[in-house]
Amino acid sequence: MAIHDDYARTTPVELAFPDAGRAREVFDAVAAEAEARNADPSDLAAFLQIGPVGACLRDLRAPDVGGEALHQYAVLLQQAYLFDRAGRPLYLLDTGVVRYLVDGAPGGATVALPAEAGYLQLPQHLVWLDGGAGHPESVDGMFWNRSADGVLRLLLAQGLRGDRPGLAVVPVAEAPWSDAASWLDVQVRAEGADFGTTLPGGELEGLYSFQAAGEPLKLFARTCAYLLAFPDMVEAADPAETPSAGGPAPSRFSYRRIGLDR
Repeated sequence: MAIHDDYARTTPVELAFPDAGRAREVFDAVAAEAEARNADPSDLAAFLQIGPVGACLRDLRAPDVGGEALHQYAVLLQQAYLFDRAGRPLYLLDTGVVRYLVDGAPGGATVALPAEAGYLQLPQHLVWLDGGAGHPESVDGMFWNRSADGVLRLLLAQGLRGDRPGLAVVPVAEAPWSDAASWLDVQVRAEGADFGTTLPGGELEGLYSFQAAGEPLKLFARTCAYLLAFPDMVEAADPAETPSAGGPAPSRFSYRRIGLDR
């Protein structure tokens, strides 16, 4: 499959809420009740106690959905809500930037979040993760949010494809954001290079894989360090009006493109 990074693609938020008006109703209702109850929506247990959240989950879930899938719905809804409340910070990494970050950390050891929550979209079909039962799926991107007590939570989204509906989300182990600088140069895998492809023949196409929780954390921390070190490499972009020939459907959200040599 061809690697694609021409524009921001349809996000998991848009897949979960194809009706933008309905999404606005849900998110505003959640915000109003969270404020009234002084609840912290960044805490999943507290988030699930907010009335409109339960109603939305009942609307989203299929009749035969089990507990594990329902948990996926819940964490996706939480991340979608936090993404929306943060102002929908959507960042798209150019393929060249991903390769640069895989090769090493940007100069210095300073990291800072670009927002308290957001979505970092990777080039399509560049980074892969086992989708279960030995069926790898490309990683579309990762949601992030920092909780009130300073814990970073990442949620990977994979399996977004134009030839079928749906997606899968994979929570990454929580970690204190105060430790983020130490993730820049950590060696995650016991054997082999971090991000090395696990796909047969993947090295010929320059593909990467996430094999352990530390690898998404490492790539995310390096991205944050890059944004801090090279702010001129970020360019605001409007949604693509039409897909490229044979390309994926574009997101309806404005986004920021992270590139090289602007």
